[in-house]
Amino acid sequence: MQTHEIRDRFTNHFVKAGHTPVPSASLILDDPNLLFVNAGMVPFKPYFLGQQNPPFPNGTATSIQKCVRTLDIEEVGITTRHNTFFQMAGNFSFGQYFKEGAIKHAWSLLTDSVEDGGFGLDPERLWVTVYLDDDEAADIWHKEIGIPEERIQRLGMADNYWSMGIPGPCGPCSEIYYDRGPEYGKEGGPIADDNRYMEIWNLVFMQNERGEGIGKDNFEILGPLPKKNIDTGLGVERVACILQGVDNVYETDLLRPVIDVAQELTSAKYGVKHEDDIRFRVIADHSRTGMMLILDGVTPGNEGRGYILRRLLRRIIRSARLLGAPGHTMEKFMNTIMDTMTPSYPEIADNRERILRVAVTEENAFLKTLESGTALFEDAAAAVKESGKTTIAGADAFALHDTYGFPIDLTLEMAAEAGLEVDSEGFDALMAEQRARAKADNRAKKHGHADLSIYREWVDNNPTEFAGYEELETNSKVIGLLADGAKVQAVEEGQQVEVVLDVTPLYAESGGQLGDRGVITMGDSLLKIDDVQKIGKKLWVHKATVEKGGLAVGDAVTATVDDAWRHAARQAHSATHLIHAALREVLGPTAVQAGSMNKPGYLRFDFNYTESLTPSQLAQIEAITNEAVDSDWTVNTIETTLDEAKAMGAMALFGENYGNVVRVVEMGGPFSMELCGGTHVAHSSQIGPVAILGEASVGSGVRRIEAYSGMDSFRYLSKERALMEGVASSLKAPSTDVPDRIAALTQKLKEAEKAIDDMRKAQLLAESAGLAAKADQLNGFEVITLTLSKGTSAGDLRTVATDVKNAFGEKAGVVVLAAEDGSGKVPFVAAATKAAVARGVKSGELVKTLGGYIDGRGGGKPDMAQGSGSNAEGLQAGFNAVRDLLGGLK
Repeated sequence: MQTHEIRDRFTNHFVKAGHTPVPSASLILDDPNLLFVNAGMVPFKPYFLGQQNPPFPNGTATSIQKCVRTLDIEEVGITTRHNTFFQMAGNFSFGQYFKEGAIKHAWSLLTDSVEDGGFGLDPERLWVTVYLDDDEAADIWHKEIGIPEERIQRLGMADNYWSMGIPGPCGPCSEIYYDRGPEYGKEGGPIADDNRYMEIWNLVFMQNERGEGIGKDNFEILGPLPKKNIDTGLGVERVACILQGVDNVYETDLLRPVIDVAQELTSAKYGVKHEDDIRFRVIADHSRTGMMLILDGVTPGNEGRGYILRRLLRRIIRSARLLGAPGHTMEKFMNTIMDTMTPSYPEIADNRERILRVAVTEENAFLKTLESGTALFEDAAAAVKESGKTTIAGADAFALHDTYGFPIDLTLEMAAEAGLEVDSEGFDALMAEQRARAKADNRAKKHGHADLSIYREWVDNNPTEFAGYEELETNSKVIGLLADGAKVQAVEEGQQVEVVLDVTPLYAESGGQLGDRGVITMGDSLLKIDDVQKIGKKLWVHKATVEKGGLAVGDAVTATVDDAWRHAARQAHSATHLIHAALREVLGPTAVQAGSMNKPGYLRFDFNYTESLTPSQLAQIEAITNEAVDSDWTVNTIETTLDEAKAMGAMALFGENYGNVVRVVEMGGPFSMELCGGTHVAHSSQIGPVAILGEASVGSGVRRIEAYSGMDSFRYLSKERALMEGVASSLKAPSTDVPDRIAALTQKLKEAEKAIDDMRKAQLLAESAGLAAKADQLNGFEVITLTLSKGTSAGDLRTVATDVKNAFGEKAGVVVLAAEDGSGKVPFVAAATKAAVARGVKSGELVKTLGGYIDGRGGGKPDMAQGSGSNAEGLQAGFNAVRDLLGGLK
């Protein structure tokens, strides 16, 4: 039974039982506690916590949620049951059925025949576990389902009490296991061998709320949830493993094809060596997880989600290399995993080119890192051999890994090939310190679980009616007031308050568009609205200052949008749509929106793209955008279903969860058609001129364009014109000749600077020609310590030091030079001849010694090292310390 059929059977089973099917949410949700959705219940968290009433007719739902867990990336492939990406099939009850219902639903799906829509598993091979004191669940399994008591086992909190690992819903659980047979391990149930007895379904009896804590069983139970709920999670991959008759999740129809491709690309075979098998599994697992993350809009970066993706992709490349792959592999891996996953996720087909582009670009970048890292490793290995040692320091291996992204297992492999070892304990200690810092930083950044329950009354019973698409002023009623985080009945002058209205014309911040500004008035009372936020996608909360008078719950008021604000905001938001369309026309369909922010007169637009744009491309994008403005297209808005909107060709954004009814904004027919709830102009010409300020990188694979619209664009262009006129006047040339005149002046300046630099270098070399003859005799060494003239660069210091070292010839000579480069920095360099190195001189130690006196640091090889400091006053003391060091050598 193929995986997509397993998914369909699960969904159909629960839909027939009255559950509402809910599409998978994006892996990226706006939750401060989570990098990625890590459990099937995460999108339903507000309903479990009672912050919102579930919008499902029967109070039940079912979904197959995309999940990613990355806490133990290094462990992937070592076991054959865990994946970083997995599909969690779940059924949910919000105050409807509880333990008995959940157990019976699960049992019927697992054991009903294939002909009847079930999975057809043998009931005699199913075992269950329950929480230690959960007699109710144990009785249901035994008395209602008929499982013998000897196949019902009790486990403690670490195993059978579920939470997301962060504050939120939790409760005891009952897990269902499948006995794979004696060839997989010993008898005795899950307690005896959880490899033979594979967990396939976890039924969570969600009844409590947990507080802060670390680990699976070290947290506080804050109290009961408003209702007893059900949250279950069936591992789709594990069921596929059983129903397809394969040994592990890596050999199912989803992942085994990737392993087969990896065998074709490398010299290794799967199933021969354990170490190689781990690498094959890493390739398969990470290819899928990486692909799904890119699908949901993540791009490689150096922190957060981007760092996780980068790490996954680089582990694929590293593993393929260790298996013997000679070159590029990412394209074949990604194409293979997209083929296996598309039946379950059809949207992959529309994003195939973009996914490939992101993954292959990261591969190219990492292969360059490997090349430069190899050179750095060879330098480190040479230094170790020159010193007569056989072990590369843990600090050097860690620097290669942490600073240059060079994998430790490649360092170990190359060290072995060079006949060297690596101080693994030292490396592991530094890695442990880094992980501890990262965990502490991560905990510090978490905002905790935001308590939105104070808004629940209004979210559930009085959702705000937004009238702002048609009107800028409404007669409204105050249905709620908050001050200092608490509900109040009245507010007075001077207070910062939150106002909930039954109807409002003010747009709440969403989709990158800032909330409207405006006022609430009633007689002599005036509240200035500084921001509008949306709670639970239903409730508009107006953040305001009471500037005059006061307000009470129940008052009839007038809510008015600042007309100038709204006009300029609509211009900027509408311009964002046009720039997006122009980008795709110039760069192709892979240039997809990755984020945006617009406010009156200004917009910034982030998009997935791996290369910087040329001036010609930017000019073309700006021209296409303004041509669209000049076309005076009518801006049409259409409310329809999500499926119909996609069929029309409307673009949806990553990370957004859309309801059953969506709003399509169309400009110029197929030119621009997007799902969007923002406010827009009526005709494209109302946007006014659009001036692109420039573009830049904001992360690996993500670029950002900034632009002005309307009068802000006009003012910007006026300033640019005035600036050009000023430059033309200074050059005494017409504005059309300014670029050529500036280019000519720049060339002359470069030639003059080069001539001056050549003269300075010639003078410097002339001065240094006789330095070797002026060396002091110290402990058998020819020694020079000298500060050169101000303005001498680090490169010049190195040149002079090399010349002096060469002039020493066969002598044991040492030269240490420093200078002030004119920018406040103090570069310094140390060089030693072969004879000096043979006597134990290490230039790296000399620069470290000198650096300690001038607030600097540096390093290098025994014969040449350099560094930079900032305190020139310490140079003489530093030189004296260097001489003392040389004087103490035997």
